[in-house]
Amino acid sequence: MKKTALILLCATTMAAAQTAPPPPQLLRLSLKRAVEIATSPEGSVRVFFALEALRQAKSRSAQSFSAFLPDIESSVSQRNNNVNLAANGITSIQLPFGFTFPHIVGPFNVFDARATATMSLFAFSDIRRYQASKATVRAVEADRSATNDDVSVQVARAYLAAQRADAALAAADADVALAETLLKEAQDEKNAGTGTGIEVTRARVQLLNQTQLQLVARNDRHRSHLQLLRVMNVPLNVPLELEGPLAFQAEAKTEFEDARKTALEHRFDYKAQLHREETARLTSSSVTFERLPTVAGFADYGSIGSSINNAFPTRTYGLEVKVPIFDGGRRDERRVETQSQLRQTAATTKDLRQQIELDIRLAMDSLDSSAQQVKVAEEALGLAESELAQARRRFAAGISNGIEVTDAQTRLTRARVDLAQATGTIRQFVQ
Repeated sequence: MKKTALILLCATTMAAAQTAPPPPQLLRLSLKRAVEIATSPEGSVRVFFALEALRQAKSRSAQSFSAFLPDIESSVSQRNNNVNLAANGITSIQLPFGFTFPHIVGPFNVFDARATATMSLFAFSDIRRYQASKATVRAVEADRSATNDDVSVQVARAYLAAQRADAALAAADADVALAETLLKEAQDEKNAGTGTGIEVTRARVQLLNQTQLQLVARNDRHRSHLQLLRVMNVPLNVPLELEGPLAFQAEAKTEFEDARKTALEHRFDYKAQLHREETARLTSSSVTFERLPTVAGFADYGSIGSSINNAFPTRTYGLEVKVPIFDGGRRDERRVETQSQLRQTAATTKDLRQQIELDIRLAMDSLDSSAQQVKVAEEALGLAESELAQARRRFAAGISNGIEVTDAQTRLTRARVDLAQATGTIRQFVQ
């Protein structure tokens, strides 16, 4: 029994292994590729929603255009009528020779096959509403482009955060390797009689500290990769390998007015807001033009008779002019409402323009600060190299003990790691 159960267990395990899905393949990802994945229709949900919103806006615009097209219907009916004339006020009809017309007429058959058409010939409010719907489509198209930009920025930030986490882990690995080297040197110096036990203990404490920081850096790297996969809408179990390390590139100085002009010309969220303001203006105008007369045409043509074999063609056509006189004040209140919406939209446009100026100033300050950080890291590297050289000379002359060299070596390596991290060359540093 035990042998049979063991065989069944092995067979079940092998079957499960055969039916298990294969592990996901490694995804080698550049920033450009990450943005392409996120902005595809299968990528970010925000991009999908923006596409659907554009389809809905185009559909509503097509509905507005239908006001300028004829409305054509057709009908075929076969009726059997029995009419009570007294119910329609015909109580008695005197006919010659003493005959009277009956109160009840029928039953009789009526066959009617007819096509009817109505069409608006002139309605200025419909024209304005259609123009407003076209402006809405342009606004939604700009919103879609703005969504792509927002998703691209979100992906770029997540990608750079993942790159920074990779660099931080590489720096932590370098610190652990350095701590292990210093511990070995301290032990060698103690064995040679030139070092003390406290230096070995300090080196061990330093190694434990760096190992703990390494664990934190590894967790941060895993978290940043998950966040990058999430913003791309990629399964979270896909392993990542980021291509293209962080690299520092000096940027040419950009004047604020040039940056502001470029932003107002190219930012899709600002273009979308301008189109929304145009939509509000046209909508308000359409309500105002509802006071004007409208002209419509109507026509019908068909055959009517007691049966299909006894039907004869008949027709009706004409024009209809409607002049609004009084509607209980609904038009006036809609006009007040749309004008208020127009003022709100104009205020939003002004506020967005000020926000764009703020974004530009903050981005320019951040760019200058980042460049200064690289310069500071370069100066710190030079000072650390000088300090290490002096410490080695003092140690060789017997003026100082090995701990100064150890501290100087630690500061030098950390300065090199900081510079490598600031300039994006941390991977070359650890190779």
